[in-house]
Amino acid sequence: GLPRVAGHRAGMKTVKEITTAADDAGVSVLTLYAFSTENWKRPTYEVKFLMELAVEFIGLELAELNRKNVRIQIIGDESALPDITRRAITEAVIKTQANTGMTLNIALNYGSRTEMTEAVRKIASEVAEGKLNPADISEELFSEHLLTSQLPDPDLLIRTSGEIRLSNFLLWQLAYTELWFTDVYWPDFTRELFFQALSDYKGRGRRFGGLL
Repeated sequence: GLPRVAGHRAGMKTVKEITTAADDAGVSVLTLYAFSTENWKRPTYEVKFLMELAVEFIGLELAELNRKNVRIQIIGDESALPDITRRAITEAVIKTQANTGMTLNIALNYGSRTEMTEAVRKIASEVAEGKLNPADISEELFSEHLLTSQLPDPDLLIRTSGEIRLSNFLLWQLAYTELWFTDVYWPDFTRELFFQALSDYKGRGRRFGGLL
């Protein structure tokens, strides 16, 4: 019976809990889908709240994340974000860029189709300028033009809330990612469930199209 923004605030606590759990488990990269390019369609008050919530989270948790040697990275179109949000995430990235522990990769104003479209534009531009031969275009080259070029492809995708879809998230990068779905909503997602997902993942045989 509470307003939608109450769920978002509760979800912020889950971000902290799962980030800590991932770090404790030795995860090298944790990517959180915070705000999609499609989320701008939501009510104005909700979008404003989410943008301010990102600022609040960084203000509250940056010192602790820095102490834990966590490096913060952002993927998405930052140019469309409010100034206050952009300044906060820029500060977080700069202050943690020398850290060597887990990478907390926050997808903010991110959409995979937009990401791939921009990659194609960049490659086409290089071809038009004579810097690239079309025959040299490969999967590896395409990956190098994505926002995740410095990151490994995800091993495991955890999708909460009972939705069984990818929602325009890392479509290229998830080609051989193991998928784990739960009906539990994000604000109720716990470190115990996170560890359960990791345990299930460890029990799977990853063949990448080949044989074990």
